[in-house]
Amino acid sequence: MIRVLLADDQSLVRAGFKALLDAQADIEVAGEAADGEEAVRKVLELRPDVVLMDIRMPLLDGLEATRRITGEPGLDGVRVVMLTTFELDEYVFEAIRSGASGFLVKDTEPDELLRAVRAVVAGDALLSPGVTRRLIGEFAARSKEPAAAGALADLTEREREVMALVGIGLSNEEIARRLVVSPLTAKTHVSRTMVKLGARDRAQLVVLAYESGLVRPGWLG
Repeated sequence: MIRVLLADDQSLVRAGFKALLDAQADIEVAGEAADGEEAVRKVLELRPDVVLMDIRMPLLDGLEATRRITGEPGLDGVRVVMLTTFELDEYVFEAIRSGASGFLVKDTEPDELLRAVRAVVAGDALLSPGVTRRLIGEFAARSKEPAAAGALADLTEREREVMALVGIGLSNEEIARRLVVSPLTAKTHVSRTMVKLGARDRAQLVVLAYESGLVRPGWLG
């Protein structure tokens, strides 16, 4: 059973998500929060698998709440999906840097929301359809000068290659086709790379790809 915490200051939004999620055989809403401070408290108390976190909330915004949750060692297994009103919300870039596993627009289709919850539990980064490349492009445009690539020293040549492909937004299936390997092999390389670098998920692997200089702006395609 996948346990979800809903964090949004609009009770109507929470009620809609709750009705959809609780209707699934493999998902349950473990709790709700109306502001960022309550969200952090509830996560510490309930230890949900996924938090659907609104970015704009009173007392403590979703961005800072996400930082606190992902920065807490005992909450390594909690995945945060940011909820935004617009696909290119100004805070989405910082949300990914803060440890969010992805984001969804609030008016996403019900099937996409359900897929999102299941995807992040499986360890995949989740970004609204059609936005992945644009978000990575935004990250590239804003990223600081590449840090020393020493953090990549433990990676094999193939793992660096796979990490670069993740960095430009390719899925496991696309990586498999590019490298002429099976999707399972591609997934294994991605997983090993994440473990070696201590990345929570693919979203953080993208961040590391840019910050290490392995991927540079202009490589999207």
